[in-house]
Amino acid sequence: MVKISCVSYLNSKPFIYGLQNSEIIKEIDLQLDIPAVCAQKFDDKLVDIGLVPVAALHGIDDYHIISDYCIGADGEVGSVVLASDVPLHHIQNILLDYQSRTSVILAQILAEKYWKIKPQFHDTRQNYESIIGGTTAGIIIGDRTFAMKSNFKYIYDLAHEWKLFTNLPFVFACWVANKELDRNFVKRFNEALRFGLMNSEKVISEYAKETGADVNVKDYLENKISYALDDRKKFAMELFLNYANELVENEEMKTA
Repeated sequence: MVKISCVSYLNSKPFIYGLQNSEIIKEIDLQLDIPAVCAQKFDDKLVDIGLVPVAALHGIDDYHIISDYCIGADGEVGSVVLASDVPLHHIQNILLDYQSRTSVILAQILAEKYWKIKPQFHDTRQNYESIIGGTTAGIIIGDRTFAMKSNFKYIYDLAHEWKLFTNLPFVFACWVANKELDRNFVKRFNEALRFGLMNSEKVISEYAKETGADVNVKDYLENKISYALDDRKKFAMELFLNYANELVENEEMKTA
C-alpha cells in the first residue's frame, strides 16, 4: 500500500473524491490531515506521498513533484487571511496559525517586503482566534475562515496580497513523493485527481449535505482555487522558497 497524506480542507475535497472513487483506492492508505501534520508525516517519511505545504519543501533535498495539480490561487483565495481590528500599519502583533507553515512564512514575507511593517510574530495553539483584537491580528487558514471573517473589521487575503506584490499566482501545496514511484502508478494517481476535479459538482453537493455550510462552495472551488500547476505557479513557488530562505538566513544572523 502506498501511504498518502492529504490535506483535509474543502479545497482538497475534489482530490479526495477522485482518489476514493477510483480503482487506485485499493492500492493506497489515504490519510486526511491538517497541513502541518501532512508536512510532518512527509518529513518523517511516515507517508510516501503528501499534498505538502510548499514551505515544508524548504530544507528537504529528496522530493519529487509527481503531479501537474496543486492547491493554488491566482488572486484572492478566500481561506488564507490576516484578520485584524486595525489597519495594517497599526498592527503590533500577529498570531500565527499553528495549522500551516506556508501561510506563516507568506505573512512574514509580505510584512517585510510588501507591507513594510515590523510586528511581533507569535506561535499559537487551538482557540487563539478568540484573542485577536486591538493591535493584535492573526493569520487564519482553512474552512473555519468562512465563518470567522465577519468577526473582524479588516481582512487581508494573503494570496491577493502576494499577487499585488509579485503579479504572480501562489501555490499553497503540491503533490510530492519522497521516493521514486512506479510510472504507471503515478499516471493512474493523476488520472484519479483529474477525475475528482472533473466531478466538482458532486463534491459540492456532498459537502453541502455533510456540513450545511453557508458558503458559496461552487465559487470557492471553481473560481478561487486554481488547481493547475503550470509554469507561472512553478516560478512563483521558486520565488517564494527563495524568500523563505532569506528569512531563515536573516534569523540565523540575528541569533549568531
